Amino acid sequence: MITGQQLINGHWVQGEAGQYQAVNPATAAFIEPVMSYASKNQVHQAVAAAAKAAPVFAATTLKQRAEFLELCADEIMALGDVLPERVALETGYPKARGEGERARTVNQLRLFASSIRSGEYLNIRIDTALPDRQPLPRPDLRYTNQPIGPVVVFGASNFPLAFSVAGGDTAAALAAGCPVIVKGHNSHPGTCELVAQALHKAVQKAGLPAGVFSLIMGSGREVGSELVVAPEVKAVGFTGSLAGGMALFQLANNRPEPIPVFAEMGSVNPVVLLPEALEQNAEGIAAGFVGSLTLGVGQFCVNPGVAMAIQSPALDKFCAAASAALAKVPAGVMLNEGIAAAYQKGTVHLAEQSGVELVGSGEAVGDKAGFCTQAKLFKVTAEAFLANPHLQEEVFGHVSVLVSCADQAQLLAVVRTLKGQLTGTLQATAAELATQAELISLLRQKVGRLVVNNFPTGVEVCDAMMHGGPFPAATDARFTSVGTASIARFVRPICFQNYPAELLPPELQNANPWALPRLVNGVKTSAAVDA
Repeated sequence: MITGQQLINGHWVQGEAGQYQAVNPATAAFIEPVMSYASKNQVHQAVAAAAKAAPVFAATTLKQRAEFLELCADEIMALGDVLPERVALETGYPKARGEGERARTVNQLRLFASSIRSGEYLNIRIDTALPDRQPLPRPDLRYTNQPIGPVVVFGASNFPLAFSVAGGDTAAALAAGCPVIVKGHNSHPGTCELVAQALHKAVQKAGLPAGVFSLIMGSGREVGSELVVAPEVKAVGFTGSLAGGMALFQLANNRPEPIPVFAEMGSVNPVVLLPEALEQNAEGIAAGFVGSLTLGVGQFCVNPGVAMAIQSPALDKFCAAASAALAKVPAGVMLNEGIAAAYQKGTVHLAEQSGVELVGSGEAVGDKAGFCTQAKLFKVTAEAFLANPHLQEEVFGHVSVLVSCADQAQLLAVVRTLKGQLTGTLQATAAELATQAELISLLRQKVGRLVVNNFPTGVEVCDAMMHGGPFPAATDARFTSVGTASIARFVRPICFQNYPAELLPPELQNANPWALPRLVNGVKTSAAVDA
């Protein structure tokens, strides 16, 4: 049952800062029950509980933490149909989307459990003492990673499960051994509470301190700001807009003790259509592009917001095919009224820019209820694109701008002007790829993931995924927010020098009781170290 309460230090309590109701974006009707907002005092209670839990949680074994993550996954699945049904009610997504996202969320938790059992994320390095080395002896040095401390995670609007309460940031932080305080998203508060109920049960079953996980809801920026500036908080995970991410980043950097904000923000995810590929398969590429553009009403951070190609009859064929495909796309329900209004404003702004023409549109909204919008594809010359930075701005939703270039030099010029992106895509033949070293080099500097003859929509959760990129796609291009490598965001290295052997953490002990892979005197091994 959804109560509208906050989870603070293991207790469900009524928020002290007002009430609100979620809205069904498909109908614009309010959804029961009435929810509550946390007060500043309640934020401080959650933070204090996390700080108290931090040393206890950090001291858990890899096995204990892995089993806890698996319990989280089990408890989410135990919620049954009520969870995807609530997702559908609060987001306008079909129930199948909620079921798919639930599967991704629990599989993600189980993947992290498997990953931390291996101990790879600890990056253990041991250089034993060399007392007889000349001219100076070497001390015994042992390096490992340890949890950074309490982490605040901001739930995303567009992924109510996979990037929210038990999503990637939360899974990574818990895997690292960090307590988590989630600031839930007000677009889907019931979904947030249901998942928090599952994680709360997992905390209890695992015998962990209550402060390992809390859920806070808040209006405006007050609660989020209070969480970020709390001195006990040591890192922030965020997925959302550039404005939101930068506001948190600046708050965190203005603290007496600055902390990292791992924010995944805006990206237009350029798609480069090379001539031979278009010549061979313009219609097929157009179909794939429109499918990627309109999937989930375009409400993905890897939605292809810009495409570019050299003008040719094959590009004209692509435009005609894309227009025909778009015309069959129904008006889509956006996640909330604010996102729908921003989309309408953004598409009007694009249409008003000099040199911009409409290539095609989806079906009209007509008399549909709720927060519905129409898909659109615009076209502009490279000259106009290069002269107008507004055309590079992300409009969140199912809209894209196609840039028509006169030649290869102009295509490269367009790519050079791009800001940092989550993804870059090449539609190309093998022969073209072999001759596009400069283009590929430029894209590698701009993106976190380079896609070839696929489309960017969809982020596989696995060991090899990179979901991040140069600013402004993310605040730190060195890290991913998806996949097991994302754990690295929430640990920090520590080196023990000449530390008493009997007091070393288990992973650094000579006997290697957890049988972990370690770099010992430059050699990767799981063997014990000779005393």
